[in-house]
Amino acid sequence: MNLRIAITAIMLFVVQQTYSQDKKYSLLECRKLAIEQNKRMKAAQFNIDAAKAQSQSVIASAKPAIDGSAMGVHLGKPIGGALNGAIPDFFGSTTLTGTIPIYAGGKLQNGKAAAAKGVEISETQKKLTASEVELNVDKAYWQVIQVKERIKVANQYRDMLQALEKDLKNAFDAGLIYKNDLLRVQVNLNEANLNIQKAEDGLLLARLSLAQVIGLAGQSDFIITDSLAGNFDELKNPSILSVSAGRPELLIMKKSIEAEEFQKKILQGDRRPTFGLSVSGITSVGKGVNIKDGSNFMGSYYALANISIPVFDWGRKSNKVKEQTFKIASQQQQLEEAREMVNLEIQSAYLQLNQASKKIKLSDLSLKQASENLRITQDRFKAGTVIGKDVSEAQAIWQQAYNETIDARIEYRINEAILKKAIGESAQ
Repeated sequence: MNLRIAITAIMLFVVQQTYSQDKKYSLLECRKLAIEQNKRMKAAQFNIDAAKAQSQSVIASAKPAIDGSAMGVHLGKPIGGALNGAIPDFFGSTTLTGTIPIYAGGKLQNGKAAAAKGVEISETQKKLTASEVELNVDKAYWQVIQVKERIKVANQYRDMLQALEKDLKNAFDAGLIYKNDLLRVQVNLNEANLNIQKAEDGLLLARLSLAQVIGLAGQSDFIITDSLAGNFDELKNPSILSVSAGRPELLIMKKSIEAEEFQKKILQGDRRPTFGLSVSGITSVGKGVNIKDGSNFMGSYYALANISIPVFDWGRKSNKVKEQTFKIASQQQQLEEAREMVNLEIQSAYLQLNQASKKIKLSDLSLKQASENLRITQDRFKAGTVIGKDVSEAQAIWQQAYNETIDARIEYRINEAILKKAIGESAQ
């Protein structure tokens, strides 16, 4: 029985490990997951659905409508049966009314156009959300890689300290050095082990942060496949500095102004005549409800033609139009300023990306120099011309230089994503 349980447990473990190993995501796959599963993206889609429903409601308001009603009445004495039974004691009545809007000063057509523009704004808002979510994915993804690479360096640094500790312990046991030289390295080794543990905890949090963005909240048992390898050259294409037409923020503002223009036309429609028709059919059932012959049933109908002509309102409606005109002018100025700010944002992102490229070259040079310094110091230590403290300092300089090369590459990738968003490239 115990053997069977053990075999089952081993099989479950193997299946779990295989499943975990299959969950490998590249950066592009993470972006795709986020677009499909991120909660902000789902909320944006619901907003689109709501805007479409509102648009359909506005369209329906311009079509003929039919309404029905029913009523039952019982009259007590002395009203019921009064006038020699001309007023019945009880009766039921139903009404069916059809209403047709004929002309409403253009408000119906402009209302539909404004509602359709609302749908376009919601769809563009989803594109804006997609660009923001995609940038968050890139930041979270590269943060995971950054922590992973730093852990590798931290482990190499710890291995160096362990090797140095071993050499110093042998030298101390042989009476060649004082104990404080050995203790100093042991303290550094303890700190290195603690930093590795902190980094591993940080890696878990980074994975959880990425999982939340891509719609896999709470999961951390996946593998990311991208690395720090690749091209980190400066961009030599200044023409992108003026590319901003694709920015969803600008498109939203532009479409909002167009929607406000339709709203202005709707307000102008309030100053025009409106015309409509309605036809109602009425039936009543009750003792003696028919006024003509006193029978228990009566049916009739009536038709109404209604025209409303604005005459004088002390300028209330005309001032509403003026108010809307000024609002539109204000929004146009805001759009122009937004265009200027976007162009500045693009230029800043462009410069930061190229600065990151320069930083990579300098950090690579620093790492090369730190590695050479470490090699020379270790050779001199073996020759007995320097002490363990010098080697330990050279190792710390090497670790710092290596981490700076990692940070510079991560900074480049994130700035690359920021520039992509700035020029209006989107996942949608």
